Amino acid sequence: MALAGHLHHLIHRGHNRQPIVLDDEDRRALLAALQDSAATHKVAVHAYVVMPNHLHLLATPATDVGLSRMMQALGRRYVGAFNLRHGRAGTLWEGRFRAAPLEADTHLLAVMRSIELNPQRAGLSADPGDFTWSSAAHHLGRRRDPLVSDPPGFWALGNTPFERELAWRRWLEEGESEAERQKLIDSALKGWPLGSARFLQLLGESSERPMSPRPRGRPRKTPPPEASQ
Repeated sequence: MALAGHLHHLIHRGHNRQPIVLDDEDRRALLAALQDSAATHKVAVHAYVVMPNHLHLLATPATDVGLSRMMQALGRRYVGAFNLRHGRAGTLWEGRFRAAPLEADTHLLAVMRSIELNPQRAGLSADPGDFTWSSAAHHLGRRRDPLVSDPPGFWALGNTPFERELAWRRWLEEGESEAERQKLIDSALKGWPLGSARFLQLLGESSERPMSPRPRGRPRKTPPPEASQ
């Protein structure tokens, strides 16, 4: 599910959990292809991380087809170059990307944080801001990243860049619980939206797809009314 104008948490994994990047040249090529594809298909990328075997994004497409077209373009450009450079053939990704819409007011900062804490959680960087291949350094004021489009919810953290960067540092240091992290991952992988009841209701009115998992098993039968005596 992808809906124009809504925030989406996206995960794209390597086939059989295999690496999607082998060195920094691959990482630069992947991000360059992502930046071009996002601009072409009018997708605003708010946060990202390139992990060894998967890509995480938080993004808002301007059209219902923006996310899928961006990821198709990314695949055509990057996978061909990756295969040529490393002398391989075949697929790189584990099928289609997974994504779910989110309510910005309730989940924007939590998903941004979860994405940017990935390298620290995986033992790739002691400080999220030191990891070159994510948006954390941008949000902490260490560099300007042309791929990143800061959403209104991030600007609301402070009136000046210094205030926003300090607030974001505190937000990252606060961390997240394993239950929160797993909830966000499950939502993206299974395509279930996250947000308030009103948000889910509005999404349901604009989409034929159910907004939450159906109960397992057969529906309980309603007993017939008793015959009158």
